[in-house]
Amino acid sequence: MPSVLIVDDALFMRVAVGNMFREWGFDVVGEAANGREAVELYREHQPDLVTMDITMPVMSGLDAVKEIIPEFPDANIIMITALGQQRIIVDAIEAGAKDFITKPFEQNQLKMVVNNILGLFEH
Repeated sequence: MPSVLIVDDALFMRVAVGNMFREWGFDVVGEAANGREAVELYREHQPDLVTMDITMPVMSGLDAVKEIIPEFPDANIIMITALGQQRIIVDAIEAGAKDFITKPFEQNQLKMVVNNILGLFEH
């Protein structure tokens, strides 16, 4: 069973995204409300996948990626962004994030991005 870490400062987003992944047969190994928690939980669980919000208190998603990737170069991180954050997305991809998705998104859009990275679902 693939594992996922969900990172978003909004509880409703963590719940919604977590429910999607559970439906798809993932083990949700942790939820973080900021980048600092994300880095700590990543080190602890080393999940197969991370969904990472960009704008969060304490530490941004971009800064979390910049901490995780040097330590875990194979980390599969999907950035979750609001419209208008293209510059940060470019920075995140350059820092090692694998892909991104823009809020609001449909379940099948997220599934497609996950599939591009992990190749789990049939087309």
